[in-house]
Amino acid sequence: MNKEFIIHASNNAIEIALFEDKLLVEFHREQNDESFSVGDVYLGRVHKIMLGLSAVFVDIGADKAGFLHYLDLGHQVKDVSRLVDLATRQNATPEQLDISRWTLGEETPRSEQLSSMVNQGQNVLVQISKEAISTKGPRITGDLSIAGRYLVLIPFSNSISVSTKIRSSEERNRLRYIIQSILPKNFGVIIRTVAEGKTVSDIDTDLKELLDKWKRIIHQLSHAKPPKLLLEEQSKAIKIIQDLFNADYNQIVVDNEQLYDSISRYLNIVAPEKKDIVKFYKGSEPIFDHYNVTKQIKSSFGKLVPIRRGGAYLVIEHTEALHVIDVNSGHKMDSDASQEDNALTVNLEAATEIARQLRLRDIGGIIVVDFIDQRIAKNRHILFNKMIELMKNDNAKHNILPPSKFGLIQITRQRIRQQTSIEVLEKCPVCDGTGSVRSNLLILDDIVTDLDYLYQHNHTDITLEVNPFIYAYLLHGFWNYRLRWWWKYRHWLKITKSAALHYLQYRFLDATGEQIKLHQSPVE
Repeated sequence: MNKEFIIHASNNAIEIALFEDKLLVEFHREQNDESFSVGDVYLGRVHKIMLGLSAVFVDIGADKAGFLHYLDLGHQVKDVSRLVDLATRQNATPEQLDISRWTLGEETPRSEQLSSMVNQGQNVLVQISKEAISTKGPRITGDLSIAGRYLVLIPFSNSISVSTKIRSSEERNRLRYIIQSILPKNFGVIIRTVAEGKTVSDIDTDLKELLDKWKRIIHQLSHAKPPKLLLEEQSKAIKIIQDLFNADYNQIVVDNEQLYDSISRYLNIVAPEKKDIVKFYKGSEPIFDHYNVTKQIKSSFGKLVPIRRGGAYLVIEHTEALHVIDVNSGHKMDSDASQEDNALTVNLEAATEIARQLRLRDIGGIIVVDFIDQRIAKNRHILFNKMIELMKNDNAKHNILPPSKFGLIQITRQRIRQQTSIEVLEKCPVCDGTGSVRSNLLILDDIVTDLDYLYQHNHTDITLEVNPFIYAYLLHGFWNYRLRWWWKYRHWLKITKSAALHYLQYRFLDATGEQIKLHQSPVE
């Protein structure tokens, strides 16, 4: 299978598209000013104790307080509290803050009262386990963990766990032996699947990097006042590559030089044999247009999603409590086959698209799928097994129930972040929703008016981005419009095309590629 990452970075956001055999299967968008991400470690303050919910609300600086349930306080909550007190209230020495020198107390029993474990106004060390979703604040935990390429480091623990996906008992024992020989006291580890077959040097390097991150947390914690960010999760692009990257990926294309350097350095450390797969995109058209990302996004995020072959399609609806997917056959019916065979064929094709849609939109919670009715139990069993097989590529925790007597398949899928939602039915930027547009003859007058304004205000290094049809019209012939404008303004105007723009839509970009906001912009 051919796998590749296509990454677009701007000053405002990073967008990451994952392709499998040229088909978009995952899409991630991260705002550059986005904070409170999964994995971030904070020093917070207990804002409110809710005994009825067996939980506390913790102020970590977000718009809404973080939700910390009693079961997420951590097994070593008293030792963690001791560390926080030492670092923030006393003149503690580095030796006193080195937990590898400590003798840990007994694990806190689950039967202990919440009120005896935390107090109002207490400083607590927490980590975000689920981002804020809808009206809910972030979900947080007191069980800290720091993820690396091969290992997950767990402070205040002495356990060593190995991924169950590593089946060889010999390899599991080898990895345990390596960790036991290099792991400091009072630190636990989860050995990830990708550690299989790695050398002692690889694992030792990863462990040292994780321990350095823990030391940075301790350093930031010293004399800190809540709320304060102690450890920020690395760039989403690097994290996704860290979590998903394997030998199957054969290309990573990025259009930002700084991010290109970061990814190259990361791969040079973890997989030097694959460092050459990172490419810096220098094309004139937008990277998402060049690699067909924009078109696939537009066709995949609507309410109606066509299935790749035939006239079958999905109808996807979202509510606060669950998501509903309805399978429709459309005109995809084989006249030579029975109704049952047609239903099975459409359902199997729909299952492939549904598994892709769950990953692509990052849909979490309860999903109910209404497949086309199948009367034969064997066919329902085939569909169920196919759904399980297709979902194996999904890294989110999920559970699939067999078809009910109504033909419904219910799926639960882990929800950690906001569902990826892209509005594909846009308000017309040309008619502003009125249904009427100005004559297309006037688009040149609009562009010239804006050029007059820009050049009068000393905008010289600018780029005009237009629809491909307008692009071809402006550059047609020797005495084309760009040459005419050069003769008029004595400035060479860069003109690029973008399929994301409507026919009469255009915009001006500055030297950094950011849109220039005009007083009378036709694309506002």
